[in-house]
Amino acid sequence: MTTEKNEAQKMVLVVDDDESLRVALTYLFQSMNLPVKVFASTAELLSSKLPDFVSCLVLDIRLPGVSGLEFQDVLAKAGIRIPIIFMTGHGDVPMSVKAMKAGAIDFLPKPFRDQDMLDAVTRALDQDRKWRESKQALANLQRRFQSLTRREREVLTLVTSGLMNKQIAHELNVTEITVKIHRGHAMKKMEARSLADLVRMAETLGITRAHQSTT
Repeated sequence: MTTEKNEAQKMVLVVDDDESLRVALTYLFQSMNLPVKVFASTAELLSSKLPDFVSCLVLDIRLPGVSGLEFQDVLAKAGIRIPIIFMTGHGDVPMSVKAMKAGAIDFLPKPFRDQDMLDAVTRALDQDRKWRESKQALANLQRRFQSLTRREREVLTLVTSGLMNKQIAHELNVTEITVKIHRGHAMKKMEARSLADLVRMAETLGITRAHQSTT
């Protein structure tokens, strides 16, 4: 129940030193049933706990102290991933290009249409949701791989590299039936429905014969 609730949660974070704009955006997002938190500065945002669920950041590019572009760089260097939509009343093309190259979702010149902002936020939240789902899927896959015994990992690596059971048995100096048993256990623990499924998992995890020789 809690997991389902967390998956459904989302939030828009707004940073702008213009109080009237913060109020207007609060009303706009709340009218679309989007939870929102507003901040007058990037320092104020950093002093608050960032949400650990689907979210995005609507950020003024010109702020007292650290600018929006500088803050984008700070977040990236800190390993904090959150989709950013920039707003500015003084933006120019080079600034826009720099923001977009650094990963911004959109760059909206003030005054912007409400619908343009809502469209940008929808894209940003969807991107963050997909990233979080992908991250969770990879974590689950890594957890399942860690549950394998050393021999099961060896067999999985050789199977997904294209070797037949007989070849694997020869390489590991075990019987073919032993290979089949370990292969079956590995398939079950990895929750792979087919060999093709197992191969895709190995590719996602970056598991190769070279990887095996270094572990």
